[in-house]
Amino acid sequence: MATTRSALTDEDIRTLVKGATPDERALAARKLCRTMDRVPLSDDDRALAADILRVMAADAAELVRKAIAETLKASPVVPRDVAVKLSRDVESVCLPMLAFSPAFTDADLAEIVRLGGPVRQTAIAKRPQLSRKVTDSLAEHGGERAVATACANPGADFGESGLQRVVDRFQVSERVLAAVAYRNVLPLSVTERLISLVSEKVRDHLIVNHAVTAETALEIVTGAAERATVDLVDQAGKTADVRGLVTHLNAEGRLTASLLLRALANGHMTFFEWGVAELAGVPHHRTWLMIHDAGPLGLRAIYERAGLPARLFPAFRAAVDTFHSMEFDGGARDQERFQERMLQRFMTQPEQASREDVDYLLSRMDRKEAAPGPVAAPQEDVVLIA
Repeated sequence: MATTRSALTDEDIRTLVKGATPDERALAARKLCRTMDRVPLSDDDRALAADILRVMAADAAELVRKAIAETLKASPVVPRDVAVKLSRDVESVCLPMLAFSPAFTDADLAEIVRLGGPVRQTAIAKRPQLSRKVTDSLAEHGGERAVATACANPGADFGESGLQRVVDRFQVSERVLAAVAYRNVLPLSVTERLISLVSEKVRDHLIVNHAVTAETALEIVTGAAERATVDLVDQAGKTADVRGLVTHLNAEGRLTASLLLRALANGHMTFFEWGVAELAGVPHHRTWLMIHDAGPLGLRAIYERAGLPARLFPAFRAAVDTFHSMEFDGGARDQERFQERMLQRFMTQPEQASREDVDYLLSRMDRKEAAPGPVAAPQEDVVLIA
């Protein structure tokens, strides 16, 4: 390697191999690495440089190994075996190589992500370019910081399955979800999942910048808001200010037919009564009499006065009838039994419902299937009450 040797004295070479102190050897290593990186090398010169680098990578002094990593972190001179060896070294040595070195294959990087821990994962996530093989590995094995870093990296190539896996694993991480949402390109399936999970600001960005309609966003967000409201009603129990709650929801435009149906499907008859009374502008006691009237006209009359959609009346009729026909014992499966019987009654009633209505009903109800194994004791505040 004549060109390289001309830039070094014989004393430099001897110091590199036999320097008395780590500082002396590190200085010689840094000088040689700079020469390797800056001077054009022939094939023979490159092979000789690789051998010298292997010697330096085995040096006991961290300073010498660090000199390679810092000086040649982005250089093509470093052979793959040396890069892999340094990737297993201490952080001051491995991190520059992991973040920049072109010596690694995609398989190398994917394996390091799988086994390397959060610090090494994050270094890889910062690389200027990441293939789909590497991002798939990050999606499956990466920690929160590494995944957020990769998702925010414009040079990282994520496939739809990788992004779906990220959302699966980090549904409650605002940091990760925001990084995904602000990517330049997103599959529609990922965008629509994010809309129901992210903050209002990020949601607005998704609607403006990605392939999703405002109607779709509203549909998803409304569903999430309704579930949260019913959860509130679940916890409120007998002491809740139901009248105040429905008045507030109506003022905000959130006292919808789907919310009332969802609440009724979960057995919250009191919430349904007050909601209908609010929408109809009829006192609660009169609304109660019309809803629970044994005849066929009372419920329909108050339902129509409340301005609720005609196509969903059979579902509400089935729910009210089912409520009257069941005896609730406060058991853990009260809600499941109620929902199952309500749906069965709705599906089998003489007035045929369209497929669209059935799909609408099913999509608007949170049907809770009985979990296997022992059933937990019921909580007092979610017992179904009239």
